[in-house]
Amino acid sequence: MRHKFLSIPRETLPERTVIERIHDYKEYASRMEDGPIVKQAERCMDCGTPFCHVGDMIGQETIGCPIHNLIPEWNKLVSEQDFRRAYERLMETNNFPEFTGRVCPAPCEGSCTLGISEDPVAIKSIERTIIDRAFEQGWVEPRHVRMRTGYHVAIIGSGPAGLAAADQLNQAGHVVTVFEKADEIGGLLFYGIPNMKLDKDVVRRRVQLLEAEGIRFKTGVNVGTDVTVESLRDKYDAVILATGAQKQRTLGIEGDDAAGVEAAMDYLTASTRELGGTAVEARFEAAGKEVIVIGGGDTGADCVATAIRQGAKSVTQFGKHPEKGLFRAPDRPWPLQPDTLSTDYAYAEAIEHLDIDPRTYLIRSNRIVKQGDRVVGIETERMEKVVKPDGQATFFVVEGSKETYAADLVLVAIGFERPEPELRKLGVESKRDYVTNLDGVFVAGDARRGQSLIVWAIREGREVAEKVDAYLNACQTELKTSS
Repeated sequence: MRHKFLSIPRETLPERTVIERIHDYKEYASRMEDGPIVKQAERCMDCGTPFCHVGDMIGQETIGCPIHNLIPEWNKLVSEQDFRRAYERLMETNNFPEFTGRVCPAPCEGSCTLGISEDPVAIKSIERTIIDRAFEQGWVEPRHVRMRTGYHVAIIGSGPAGLAAADQLNQAGHVVTVFEKADEIGGLLFYGIPNMKLDKDVVRRRVQLLEAEGIRFKTGVNVGTDVTVESLRDKYDAVILATGAQKQRTLGIEGDDAAGVEAAMDYLTASTRELGGTAVEARFEAAGKEVIVIGGGDTGADCVATAIRQGAKSVTQFGKHPEKGLFRAPDRPWPLQPDTLSTDYAYAEAIEHLDIDPRTYLIRSNRIVKQGDRVVGIETERMEKVVKPDGQATFFVVEGSKETYAADLVLVAIGFERPEPELRKLGVESKRDYVTNLDGVFVAGDARRGQSLIVWAIREGREVAEKVDAYLNACQTELKTSS
């Protein structure tokens, strides 16, 4: 019998047409039907040694799934059309597969053994289909906690790390309260990721489930301003800081304080608020403007897609690295992510709607050109990347390559700074293994490791929950011994 992975081509989630989706903010992709998803799961069968669920680091690179999803197991169940057990197996390791199935960059697929010689298994598409089907069938119900320990835990931050920690500790019987400075629960899941990638009703649905299971949520509370860490220590038996990496990087070039130069997350947040019915400032509107996005990552792509929906006159995205190749490069051997050129949803929309791929490569922004206090352009130079024999890369300016791009709106999407200074403002220093310099205070997620992937945030949330649970159990043992 011929192996299925040799005869079944890779297929991913069906997408709405560009002409339809650029006129709204509904999700651009949907789950697969049962027949096609079963075939995709069959491509995973006969794998000799799976690496997709390894979840480790090689240098700064993630290989496999950091939360150790039991991918071959739930793929087998899907291939047998046993979707209920596939859902149960998926939930053993992943608190929020409806989030990861939509926005995770899927390092598992980069480490798929089939990917050595063929297109990898569409793991992310299968994951999303399992969980979406589970919600449709009514299998996802609140898991009520039978017995409470009497210990109270405060979690600061409601992103994926904070929510995962809350979920784990609540199920362990502790009373959990999550504090969020925004007016909605979810952190960057809510305000940092556009609705067309992650519908906000999907986030609210999970929050309502967690609430039904006993987790308490308090919005509009800024720790360090409204309450202090010390006051929380007095009231709660343990405190977890899952505040994320909050400070966005700035350009640090002449004129970057000009009106019309905006941080990407502020822009995306404003767009989400507007979608929810809140009036936003005109500076966050791209309609009729020439938009420059600085930063070649996923956030930059989200800015491109949002600007298109707002009716931008043109959109150009600057990247500092060379254009990626179509095939895995020699310096990206399996099981690393192949990091090949792909046409993300945003770029597909720009190519079809604006008739241009917005991405430019090896661009350095030298200064913002202003007229009065407003941006009117960006002066740039082309760069050349040279990799030395030791693997270190150096960038050189290409002589005579100065160019000025017209711009009415510049969106800066170059990531976040390290979180340590923000923690120190709260009087906290992160130590090893999630603990801090303060007894009973723990730290996890991007607040501990810096800007990272959603799956690392969920893993951090689960692991810090183990540390806190052990800490509280030790306190209980000590209390019994002393009495």
